[in-house]
Amino acid sequence: MTDAAELERRTREFLAAHPPAGTDRLAFLRARFDAGLAWVHFPEGLGGLGAPRSLQAVVDTALEAAGAPDNDPRRIGIGLGMAAPTILAYGTEEQKRRFLRPLWTGEEVWCQLFSEPGAGSDLAALGTRAVREGDTWVVDGQKVWTSSAHLARWAILIARTDPDVPKHRGITYFVCDMTDPGVEVRPLRQITGEAEFNEVFLTGVRLPDSHRLGEVGDGWRVAQTTLNNERVAIGGMRLPREGGMIGPVSRTWRARPELRTHDLHQRLLTLWVEAEVARLTGERLRQQLVAGQPGPEGAGMKLAFARLNQEISGLEVELLGEEGLLYDDWTMRRPEHVDFTGREAGYRYLRSKGNSIEGGTSEVLLNIVAERVLGLPAEPRTDKDVAWKDLAR
Repeated sequence: MTDAAELERRTREFLAAHPPAGTDRLAFLRARFDAGLAWVHFPEGLGGLGAPRSLQAVVDTALEAAGAPDNDPRRIGIGLGMAAPTILAYGTEEQKRRFLRPLWTGEEVWCQLFSEPGAGSDLAALGTRAVREGDTWVVDGQKVWTSSAHLARWAILIARTDPDVPKHRGITYFVCDMTDPGVEVRPLRQITGEAEFNEVFLTGVRLPDSHRLGEVGDGWRVAQTTLNNERVAIGGMRLPREGGMIGPVSRTWRARPELRTHDLHQRLLTLWVEAEVARLTGERLRQQLVAGQPGPEGAGMKLAFARLNQEISGLEVELLGEEGLLYDDWTMRRPEHVDFTGREAGYRYLRSKGNSIEGGTSEVLLNIVAERVLGLPAEPRTDKDVAWKDLAR
């Protein structure tokens, strides 16, 4: 059983053999993965040591203190937070060994082909079709709101493989090569001016059956692993006190006393307390993850994340007055990651509007909390036993 002392020893030995100052960044990351210090709770040979998840902080703290490079987690967040745990849970040994190492080192970026123009909140109604031809699946359809598709080599994809059964039972989960013929990525320009999201069109894309995750028709269950991890990744990220959106407005408040009013003071105090409660609740949720896979509680964290970001950014714009209306750059660009705290208040205000949509709409997440956390009766569902092909669209 690996404990904290053993991890500290392994990390010291690793740093001695691979000094950060004298080791190429990619070579360092690959060696860290091979040493089992990437995500210590993963199995040996797959970047981990089979240690408790809570001990990851022991490794991260020691490497950070030594000036070690990280794997740019904001750029590869979809791979780390969504694809990796799903591959670990449902992938074959060959799939795990092929995908996990370059995913963690950032050599291969991932995106998520789930939402569709007619299947966003009701994701199980998706219409992208995958038809089997021997050992190959031919995929046709359209996906939308796809972050990082313009950067991605791989995608996690759900498609309908059986239209003759109810919608949740006819879905299969695949890994899609974004460089394959028939994959077209188009930018979606947002209110911020950026095109961080994309549309993805799939026309006759041929996927080998070896790129299927889980059983045929079991894609909805596999997708729940992805979605539960996604909500924790978005809403339960580790932050220091005054980390995230509450930080910039708090610093402005201290530095600009001429902007203060009694009403703004009361609102800031309330939001500061709520942000701190959310931060500590996220820490508690991460501790619960040590005992198993994330559950529906992550939906509550993601709900709080979206609401707080929108309220805090609105307060910041009000506090700054006319300055809050300024915006530095409307240039159309396709960024590698979202930077909530590195730009001005106007950007934060506009970008936070998407927080209640991405990663599951707030309306859907409220249902999840009501039904799966609070145990309230489920909403009536008239399409539960109706074949997908017979649904009104």
